[in-house]
Amino acid sequence: MNKSLFITFEGIDGAGKSTQIAMLKEYLESKGCKVLLTREPGGSNIGNSIRGILLDKSNTAMSPLAELLLYYADRAQHISEVIVPALEDGYCVICDRYFDSSYAYQLAGRRLDDSVLDTLNQMVVDTHMPDITFLMDLSLEESISRVSGRGESDRLELESLSFKERVRHGFLEQAKKYPQRIAVINAMQSPNAIFDDILARIEGSGLLK
Repeated sequence: MNKSLFITFEGIDGAGKSTQIAMLKEYLESKGCKVLLTREPGGSNIGNSIRGILLDKSNTAMSPLAELLLYYADRAQHISEVIVPALEDGYCVICDRYFDSSYAYQLAGRRLDDSVLDTLNQMVVDTHMPDITFLMDLSLEESISRVSGRGESDRLELESLSFKERVRHGFLEQAKKYPQRIAVINAMQSPNAIFDDILARIEGSGLLK
């Protein structure tokens, strides 16, 4: 397989994205694909510094707009420095979170105006769209249970229950808007069952041909 692919994973905290990303990397490499794993925020050197600001739980005074602009500053650098060069070099890029997270966390969660996000997306993301996005969906109760076992929480993990409910709803609304790109995966299943669903969607899409 010589074709480059851009695959993103989304979902609320504790959805098991990291496990599935690692399994998909191994699978794609078995098909002959060069794979680059990356993340948002923090996929570039500059972005990693921005990540520290965004997740620092002491930054409680951060305004919703400042938060949004920091995410898009990270994204602009990430696209130009990491994602586009890798795709041009024939890599399959798997990204843990991308712009759908902004629509879930900042639009739905923070209740920002969608026109602001649409404008930023047009400026920053433009044509650099994922070939396929996997939305790992699980109940809020299960998310809280899984995250609580991780230890110290970051700024977003400490948000209110109502905020987290809005974020999950925001992700599902994105999936309704873009059903051809976003595959909703039941993340309440076992890791192997989840991966079977992911492979079925990829193979059914014809992306590996």
